[in-house]
Amino acid sequence: MRPVAAEVEDPRQRVRGGERESFPPPGAGGDRLRSRVRSGRWRSNLRRSSGLYLLALPGVLFFLLFKYVPMWGVLIAFQNYSPYTGMLDSPWVGLDHFRRFFSNPDFLLLFRNTLGINLLSLIFFFPLPLLLSLLLNEVRHTAYKRLVQSVIYMPHFLSWVIIAGLTFLLFGKAEGLVNLLLEAAGRPKLDVLTNPDTFWLMITLQSMWKEAGWGTIIFLAAMAGADPQVYEAARMDGAGRFRQMWHVTLPAIRSVFVILLILRLGDIMDVGFEQIFLMYNGAVSHVAEVFDTYVYRTGIQQGEFSYSTAAGLFKSLVGLVLVLLANRAAKKFGEDGVF
Repeated sequence: MRPVAAEVEDPRQRVRGGERESFPPPGAGGDRLRSRVRSGRWRSNLRRSSGLYLLALPGVLFFLLFKYVPMWGVLIAFQNYSPYTGMLDSPWVGLDHFRRFFSNPDFLLLFRNTLGINLLSLIFFFPLPLLLSLLLNEVRHTAYKRLVQSVIYMPHFLSWVIIAGLTFLLFGKAEGLVNLLLEAAGRPKLDVLTNPDTFWLMITLQSMWKEAGWGTIIFLAAMAGADPQVYEAARMDGAGRFRQMWHVTLPAIRSVFVILLILRLGDIMDVGFEQIFLMYNGAVSHVAEVFDTYVYRTGIQQGEFSYSTAAGLFKSLVGLVLVLLANRAAKKFGEDGVF
């Protein structure tokens, strides 16, 4: 029998998508042919995935119009901007507004309050959706599980105005429901709304109640993607529910947890403006003033547009640096990171 000759692999060929593609030899002519091949492949991909690109188009336009186009406005942080002269005729002052902001006694106060509220949120609020997701994932009664999910999702759809109103109705010193019940029971009233010692905790608890349920959606979706065969193998090895959760579920969603943590670190200088502004009062002003409310007061109320833009730009740069550092650390420990 005639032996079958072994197929010699051509280095100018490679397999892509199950099909063997040929590449022209190097040189000027080869570069042109290679460019045509890439261009044709790009058009082919565009035609094949046109539906997906069309689906993503509204989101891309939203970010371009409302996130990227307004970025050029940060240039007024380096000017003495006046609405009467416009950006083109306003004088450039370099980093003067940044020096004034960093030398302002309010800077350390703003930095402390913003960082303090966000650290409390990072410690208590950020792990809560993961904990709720793990508990919901173990519920086997479908109707009960959906009922619990609906109940914990609902606060997300309430505005901060309603959340603040409910807080005042519950914890108002004179006519709050909680204090009326405490008074009827002969117990001392709680001073929640005007107590500087508990203001950060109150803000954190409000955020937990409003957003913890909504945050479980991403974790539950990640848990649904875990391989059922791994659970089956764990059960055959005698693993109980807790060991399955620890050795199968948590490793399956580890990458999602890392990505959400990186994104959360990027918002470490952001505190919900509406929430703080609605709960703000004179008794807690020294613990409630954060970068967002400061930018509003100096920029909108006092008309210092360039100075407030410098403060906002500093806040954004800190978030960007933290995201880059966290992403690099995640990759160093073997995770995918955000980019």
